[in-house]
Amino acid sequence: MSVLRSLILAAADSPHLQRLVQRYGFRLGAARFVAGESLDAAVPVLRRLNGQGLLTNTTLLGEGVRDEAETREVVAAYRDLLDRIHAEELRTNVALKLTHLGLSIDEELAQRNLVELVEHAAARRNFVRIDMEESGHVDATLRIYRRLRESGHENVGAVLQSYLFRTEADLAALLPLAPNLRLVKGAYLEPPEIAYPQKRDVDAAYVRLLEASLAADGFTAVATHDETLIEHAISVARERGIPKERFQFQMLYGVRTRLQLDLVARGFDVLVATPYGPEWYRYLMRRLAERPANVLFLLRNLLRG
Repeated sequence: MSVLRSLILAAADSPHLQRLVQRYGFRLGAARFVAGESLDAAVPVLRRLNGQGLLTNTTLLGEGVRDEAETREVVAAYRDLLDRIHAEELRTNVALKLTHLGLSIDEELAQRNLVELVEHAAARRNFVRIDMEESGHVDATLRIYRRLRESGHENVGAVLQSYLFRTEADLAALLPLAPNLRLVKGAYLEPPEIAYPQKRDVDAAYVRLLEASLAADGFTAVATHDETLIEHAISVARERGIPKERFQFQMLYGVRTRLQLDLVARGFDVLVATPYGPEWYRYLMRRLAERPANVLFLLRNLLRG
């Protein structure tokens, strides 16, 4: 299974396969994981999820921008997104990638673009989550997050990945900020020199991060579909008297929908990450890598076509 996961993640960077997959568009099954290729398509999906008692965040899919003018277009699109969320009164916040804002060009450029969006979100009483990308971007991402928090921006959060060896030290360094952190396992192809190759080790690291984050000040987003980890988080919170306002469960659109609704029925906040946009190929491949059985789902849809 780990070999198949590695092959799928490697395929995420294949231009030839990307052209092939996108030729068939949502017929392949991308619509299971992506709310649409436009904001107009995504808004009804977000509204439906809110109507089911679920919180949402959304992302304009894209990454690796290497043209400064293009980053300004991305910023404009996110400003429009925040305005639309406000106008529609959606219970939705925003997540974004710093390489979409120019991190691959210049760290200061990405930070300026992010500050503009965080301030625009604050004016609309909204929140921005900085997604974590490949290991090569971790230092810059955490530097930028720290600068924003130290300069007084409260409506911004970050993501930590349990499969990286370094993450426990990163968490310890951030805890004095009372951070808003999303804990994930990790969805990129990383070498065994810097990341746990075995699932059991990734899970064990996730538990350590979860317990340390819940024990400190701040907010913990428990982003997993693993019921064992979810029940452990509930148990830890109950034993330590941690109020429900200090944590929530976060899952992906199209994954474990019944579990999401069951947790809401139990009185927990559940946020569903619901991205949109035409640049959905890499996102789709990462979802397939997380659960390779989903490859069969796509193949069946292709054969039906």
